[in-house]
Amino acid sequence: MPAHPRTYLLSCGGTGGHLSPGIALAEGLAARGDRAVLLISEKQVDARLAAKYPALRFAPIPGSPFGAHPAVLTRFLFTQSKGFTAGLRLVRSLRPAGIIGFGGFTTASVILAGALHGVPVALHEANRMPGKAVRHLARLARRVYLPPGITLPGVATAKVRSASLPVRAEIRPLPRTEAAARLGLDPAKKILVVFGGSQGATPLNTWARSAAGEFAARDVQLACVTGLGKGDAELTTAAGPHGEPVRAIWIPFCDDVAALLSAADLVVARAGAGSLAEFARIGSPAILVPYPQAADDHQRANATWFAAQGGGVVLEQAALAELTPLTASLLADPARLSAHRAALARLDIAPALDFILEDLDTLVAPRLRAASRATVAA
Repeated sequence: MPAHPRTYLLSCGGTGGHLSPGIALAEGLAARGDRAVLLISEKQVDARLAAKYPALRFAPIPGSPFGAHPAVLTRFLFTQSKGFTAGLRLVRSLRPAGIIGFGGFTTASVILAGALHGVPVALHEANRMPGKAVRHLARLARRVYLPPGITLPGVATAKVRSASLPVRAEIRPLPRTEAAARLGLDPAKKILVVFGGSQGATPLNTWARSAAGEFAARDVQLACVTGLGKGDAELTTAAGPHGEPVRAIWIPFCDDVAALLSAADLVVARAGAGSLAEFARIGSPAILVPYPQAADDHQRANATWFAAQGGGVVLEQAALAELTPLTASLLADPARLSAHRAALARLDIAPALDFILEDLDTLVAPRLRAASRATVAA
């Protein structure tokens, strides 16, 4: 544990895939006596997730996604300028020991502000196809954490560390009976989870609505996370194999991912890196439908790797007509599901959080020693 509490700025806003690992790192820092300020966007998904962690400190910072359209580009430049000014204020007032960026549109302004003031900067890339923020800012960073087996051309190997995604402490396997009860579902029946990430996935939602009756007829319950702004919470039923009602729940946002995934026999999902890390932690086999418009096609890269490790299978969105029979066949094959779970258990052995915490100590130590010597001299 550090002799004196240190403050870290964690730039992690924009999506749940950026914010969740930031929260995991903030929890780890707090557990050893350090402080963290999580810099988030002004999007609803960030506010909703941040509200779950009153013990952590969050601060919104201006920013918006990059785009070539003149209106989008103008907004990007304007908000990034505001974000840079806000970042400078934070660096000057908090004097952080280090700054860690998790990618996304809130990262650049804070990284630039920190680098100008000599603050050690680290970047964490969760996807197997590094995004623009990490690629362009890597030259300013003293450390770049990349997924195992991934390299970044033009970045000195001395900077690079292999590290998986830190997962929040609350994401842990639960007994199936407890998990199903939290969702209001019957643990004696199979449960299919449809999970389009923190923002939902309209094509998956539409498919789930169309297939709910057929799965109910197979005695399979459904839990679909639709995404904020894509419908209200709802409970529906359809006739089971003997005419009894079988439940389906529709929720805009899931505040209990551990229960959701622990209850699942199978998950149909997008392929964001954060979701895949959580599937590995819980042991949830998945059919992955990569978002075809994802930047740099990173979801396809994530999904291909996940399937190659044995965690599930990949289906392209263009082939959604095949999703119902594929899902039904997997749910009816317990041996195959067990094999996927065993593969997921092997995936979740790397202690990413502990490794990053220890490495951050090494990263910030020279600057802290220099500041201590300057204080003694003064």
